[in-house]
Amino acid sequence: MPPLHPLLLKLERALPLTPAERTALASVPIRVVEVEADEQVIRTGDRPSTSFMVLEGFLATSKLTPEGRRQIMTFHIPGDLPDLLSLHLEVLDSDIWTLSDCRLAYMEHADLWPLCQEFPRLTAYLWRITLVDASIFREWVLNVGQRPALPRIAHLLCEIMARMEVAGLAHDGSCPFPITQSVLAEATGLSIVHVNRTLQDLRAQGLLSVGRGRLTIHQRAALADLAGFHIEYLHLRTLAPGWASRTTT
Repeated sequence: MPPLHPLLLKLERALPLTPAERTALASVPIRVVEVEADEQVIRTGDRPSTSFMVLEGFLATSKLTPEGRRQIMTFHIPGDLPDLLSLHLEVLDSDIWTLSDCRLAYMEHADLWPLCQEFPRLTAYLWRITLVDASIFREWVLNVGQRPALPRIAHLLCEIMARMEVAGLAHDGSCPFPITQSVLAEATGLSIVHVNRTLQDLRAQGLLSVGRGRLTIHQRAALADLAGFHIEYLHLRTLAPGWASRTTT
């Protein structure tokens, strides 16, 4: 039996689909591409005619200053649609690149547009995905601009763990983490030395450990409290267990 269409799987977890919606989603052609780590899949100024879903691996969205300094805006994990906005925007203003070996499922915009026109509920949900991405971007601006180094890194690691748990890719507080300290520095606006010291501090407090490509959180509540992490901004349809929300604290 062939595997279910990845877009069908994603939407099926979010809302009850009618038989017609399921059939339409399953009929969207996909092209699966394997990409090695540290490769750009979208460049600033690109005019894509496709959007892709992450099947395996980690990616990042980033922008460069004229001097070549890179700021990472967000990370992408399996199940994400990093460039879905290209369905509506002609020219993209950021780069998307792989942090690990990845498998990506590409879908032509020409195949997605008829789906959107015929099934308004599916259109609304795809639009919701881009709105959640915008919510995450806003939280990242706050994180980099206003939080000190310790809660800044703690907040980012809480977010990654919560998202990985909902994606079914974390178990017993541990998940894959192919993110180097230099990449963390570009995501948090800190120097590599500062990132290293901060991770050592978090490890010394017994809150987490990072190494050998994995992130393990040992004291979830304490780490979230240190970070000021509340899960609402992720707008998860399936709530990751054990994370505080402003409505319950």
